[in-house]
Amino acid sequence: MADDQHEEVSKKVSAEEEIRRGITVMRRVVQGRSRGIILDVYWNNQGQLIEPNGHTLTSFIGALVRNEIPITCDDWRNKELNESKEKIWSEIKRCFNIEEERRGFCMKLAGKLLRGFRTFLSSKFLKDADGNFVDAELPKKYESLISAEEWEAFKSKRQDPVFQRISATNRERASSPAYPYRKGRVGYGRLEQSMLQKEESSETSLPAHVLWKEARVGKSGVPQEEVLHVYQKCEELSQSLSPDDTKGILSRALDVPEYSGRVRGKGFGVTPTSLSIKKGKAPSNRELHARLEAMQAELDALRREREASASTVYRDASDKDSINCTFQPNIPEGISHCQLYLSSPYYRMVGKGKVHNVSGVLLHTRELPAGCLKVSVDIAVEPNAALPYPSDDSDATTVHEAVGSFVAWPTNLICVGYETPTKSKSKDNAIPRHTESTVSRKELQENEVSNASAQQKKEVSNASARVKSSGAKKTVARKKPTTKYRSCLRTFLEMTDIPTGGVRTVHMEVGIFGFDYYQMIGNEDFMQVFSHEEIGVTVVNTYIRCGEVVFIPFNTGGHWLLLAINPIREIVYYLDSLGNDWTTYPDMKVLIDTVLQAFRAQRDIQTSRRGANSITWIKVACPQQRNQIDCGYFMLRFMRDTLALGRLKIPTDYFEEFKCAFYTKDQVDEIKEEWCQFMIELNVCS
Repeated sequence: MADDQHEEVSKKVSAEEEIRRGITVMRRVVQGRSRGIILDVYWNNQGQLIEPNGHTLTSFIGALVRNEIPITCDDWRNKELNESKEKIWSEIKRCFNIEEERRGFCMKLAGKLLRGFRTFLSSKFLKDADGNFVDAELPKKYESLISAEEWEAFKSKRQDPVFQRISATNRERASSPAYPYRKGRVGYGRLEQSMLQKEESSETSLPAHVLWKEARVGKSGVPQEEVLHVYQKCEELSQSLSPDDTKGILSRALDVPEYSGRVRGKGFGVTPTSLSIKKGKAPSNRELHARLEAMQAELDALRREREASASTVYRDASDKDSINCTFQPNIPEGISHCQLYLSSPYYRMVGKGKVHNVSGVLLHTRELPAGCLKVSVDIAVEPNAALPYPSDDSDATTVHEAVGSFVAWPTNLICVGYETPTKSKSKDNAIPRHTESTVSRKELQENEVSNASAQQKKEVSNASARVKSSGAKKTVARKKPTTKYRSCLRTFLEMTDIPTGGVRTVHMEVGIFGFDYYQMIGNEDFMQVFSHEEIGVTVVNTYIRCGEVVFIPFNTGGHWLLLAINPIREIVYYLDSLGNDWTTYPDMKVLIDTVLQAFRAQRDIQTSRRGANSITWIKVACPQQRNQIDCGYFMLRFMRDTLALGRLKIPTDYFEEFKCAFYTKDQVDEIKEEWCQFMIELNVCS
């Protein structure tokens, strides 16, 4: 029994002795392991090693490879090294909590560290200040790692003419880099991690050229002019190149070749595969057809869910429970102008008309369904939206078909004036995902003059009551957005001629910009949304078409901001995701002031000389972007937030329901999903 225990202890000691030299270098790791402490390691979404413990693992691998692999090894792929590699991987797993799938990364890192060690030995001990060879003795510091025979073989290889010629070429290439890396031992992965943490960004990665620029900023904190020139060129190229381009933007800006298996500006561990960069042949027709069928099935499922709310039929008049003879408490008695909403698959306005809240009213000689009121549909905002209660008498099943007739509509989906409907208490109280509103010039004149003051007082009163009753800031329940519509639209796109230069048109009605025209849309516009690039005028205009409300998106020449205008009260709400003041763009202010003065003249409104220039500009403290791309998406999100609440006034500190320092990636993705959904509903790809 004692002999067995002695043998077991001897084996354990021998195992420790095998990596004695590496253990000495990384004593903290091994001592922690002996106490049962296994260190966790972390990776970014591109497969790079990051903190915490990223630097520790790298140093540990360096210690192991210096101990296990001779410096005379010139071919890391040599199969004779497999046993040593297995020992290295085994020791890594003993000290770190690491998945088997990370072995490839660790072995590549070990090979890189071995090459770095050989370069260090050669430069430090075998060359003089002029780069000439020096026949030096084995440094005593490394006698425990390198044998005398290995050192002599190592020196002999450095005196070989072929090796010296290659070394001279590499030394000349690396002697004076045009854009030197200035972050020391901090690699791109950990640099990206620190940048995202510093910015408190919800993004998981940064563009390669943004990382490349930051990596070349020294202690002064100011990048060189040449670096800024390359960065600006990358920004320009990002607007015109397809994201599937096999040659990266940074390589094009630097005018250098892109080497296989690497991604310039991303650092060690990132490959075209890890970034999902498409290469090779295009998918076959059979593959595209299969994908199209799968996407079509998803769309059909969404449509069935949407139409489920319309499955209820009228009950017979003999059903006494269906009689609706009482006035609804939230809707005034009599006939009122109203907006008509649907709640599935998301809240949005689908029409406008008049609600008839009259006791004992009938609909086509029938009693109304429980919880409904009689409405007349005047305007179809979403023409193809299914009616909640299809009309048997008029054969109307959609909002468009019901224009000019009477239908039954659920009371909780009717709102009078500008109030936005809310879900019932028994359901989730989340802010509606998408709400639309149509405000024409005539309606502004009629409604604003007669009802604005009362309505605004009501809103202030309601908001005050809500704040008092809640006692705390409300949070908005929000589901994580999907990518269904973007995936579907992208698949549809691949079945058309749009990727090869074809274009389509979207009808822009006269009520949107004051004149009727067709907006052309092409592949570049779709790619802006699919690849999260800076969006152009076409995407902005068609998103406005989706919402059918009048805003003024303004482009300053490279930056989008939003102007929300109340032309009756002559108030301009200024929302800029960069936080600039409107005085930064004097031409813009002159233009908008001139337009409002012309509108005032058309209404024949008399003002005093002092009041002639009394247009009020209000800067809204809106969410701020954290990169160089998101201004357009933030601008569209400002529009969306305003529509969702349906208010005529925008608070100077932004809406309480949507107040935040910056929009998250999920909130930006909601904009992309809505735009793609609308493109599908318009059959743009047909």
